[in-house]
Amino acid sequence: MTIDQAGVPEARPGPAFPEHEARVDDLRRQLTAISGEATVRLAKRTSNLFRSRAAAKHPGLDVSGFTHVLRVDPETRTADVEGMVTYEQLVDATLPHGLMPLVVPQLKTITLGGAVTGLGIESSSFRNGMPHESVLELEILTGDGRIVVATPDNEHAALFRGFPNSYGTLGYALRLKIVLEPVKPFVELRHVRYHDRDSYFRALAEACDSGEHDFVDGTVFGPDELYLTLASFTDTAPATSDYTWLDIYYRSIRTRRTDHLTVRDYLWRWDTDWFWCSRAFGVQHRLPRLLLGRRFLRSSVYWKAVALDRRFKIAQRLLKLRRLPPEETIVQDIEVPVGRAAEFLEFFEREIPISPVWVCPLRQRPGGVRWPLYELDPDALYVNFGFWSAVPLDPGERDGVHNRMIEAEVTRLGGHKSLYSDSFYAEDEFWRLYNGETYRELKRTYDPDERLLGLYEKCVRRR
Repeated sequence: MTIDQAGVPEARPGPAFPEHEARVDDLRRQLTAISGEATVRLAKRTSNLFRSRAAAKHPGLDVSGFTHVLRVDPETRTADVEGMVTYEQLVDATLPHGLMPLVVPQLKTITLGGAVTGLGIESSSFRNGMPHESVLELEILTGDGRIVVATPDNEHAALFRGFPNSYGTLGYALRLKIVLEPVKPFVELRHVRYHDRDSYFRALAEACDSGEHDFVDGTVFGPDELYLTLASFTDTAPATSDYTWLDIYYRSIRTRRTDHLTVRDYLWRWDTDWFWCSRAFGVQHRLPRLLLGRRFLRSSVYWKAVALDRRFKIAQRLLKLRRLPPEETIVQDIEVPVGRAAEFLEFFEREIPISPVWVCPLRQRPGGVRWPLYELDPDALYVNFGFWSAVPLDPGERDGVHNRMIEAEVTRLGGHKSLYSDSFYAEDEFWRLYNGETYRELKRTYDPDERLLGLYEKCVRRR
C-alpha cells in the first residue's frame, strides 16, 4: 500500500497490470510538477464536448498513454479498461469474444472514461441504462492527488455514485472494470412509421416493455413522419447493408421496412454521417463520398472541422457576407418521462426549426442504485431527444434564447439535460437540478483545495 503526501493510505489495484501502474505513477509525477495555484486540466487533443472553453494557461496532464484494454474476461463477462480507451477500441477487443459493452455510445471516439463521467446513451439504454451503470470498479485520480479505487460498497462508494455527470471536476477515471453482454453476429432492424406523436410514443413504450427487442430507438422527420426502429440480435442474415461509405443510414430509415447489419456496423451505424450532421459538410453526395472513402467519413473528422470553424468563426463570417441573420447553435440531448414526450416534441416542432430529431428510450437498470448528480426515477421510462444544428436569430434576439427556452421546457416536464454542450442555467437553478448539496460534499472530500474546476464553472461559465 502507498501512503500519499497527506499521510492517507491509498487503495491501489493489485499487481495484475504493472504497465498500467507505471503510467499511473508517471501521471502522479506530472500532477506534482503542476503549480499548486494552477487549475489542473487534461492535455487532450480531441473531445466530444460541444461547449467552448477558456484557453488553458498551464500545461495539462498528459493521459494519452491510458488507451489500453487491459483484459477481457469471457468467463466473467467483464473487461478492465483504461479511461482514454475509445469505444471503437473497446468494441474491437470484445467482439472477437462474442461480447460487447452493455451500452455503446454512437460515436467511435467517445472514451469510456468520458462516457462514465459525462454520461452516454444508445438504443440498448431502455434495458441497460447508461454506461456508468455497467461499471463495477473505478480507479480515479482525485483532485487532491490521491489514487482511489471506488466501488459500490467500499469507503469510496459516495464517489462511485457521484462520479457520473461530474465531468472531470471530482477526478479522472484511469481504469474501469465493466460488465459485458453476449452478442450474435448480426442485427435485424425493422423501421415502423407512425403519423402522430401520441400513437408513436405509446408504441415506443410498448416496445420497451414487451421484452421482444434488444434495441429500440427512433427518428422523427416531421409531425406526421415518425419512425420507430426495433432491432434484435440474430445468428443469420439473408444479406447485410453497408453504411460505412456510399450509402447513408438515416436515409434508409425512410425507404426500407427491414434491414440487416453486422453487429459492428449496427453499433457504428450513426458514426459514418455523425447521425445526419455530415450534410453540413457537403459529403452526403456520391462524388465526395467516393473521393473521401471510408477513412474520412467518420465523426472524428467532422469534429475537427467543427473545431476549425469555432476557432476562425468561418460559418459566422459566411453568414455575414451573405447578409443572412446570425445563427444560434443548438446541440443538445435531453430526456423527459415517456408520458410527457409527445408534449415536448410538440413544443420543439413549434419553437425550434430543426429536423430530423433522434429519439432514444432510457430506463435505469434494476438494483436501486442512486446516481445523485443525474438522478432518474428508477421506475420510469424516459425518452431522450437528440438535436444538433443551428437556427437563425430574429432581430434583437440574443444568442442562447432558444437553448434557454429548451432548458425551461425540460424542467417544466420533469426531465433532465445532458451537460456536454452549452448550458445557460442561473447558478441557483443549476445546483437545484444537479444536486448541489451532494456535489459540494464530494468536492470537499476529494478536491478540498479546488485544484479542478467546479461543475458550474466548467459546464455553464465554460472556464
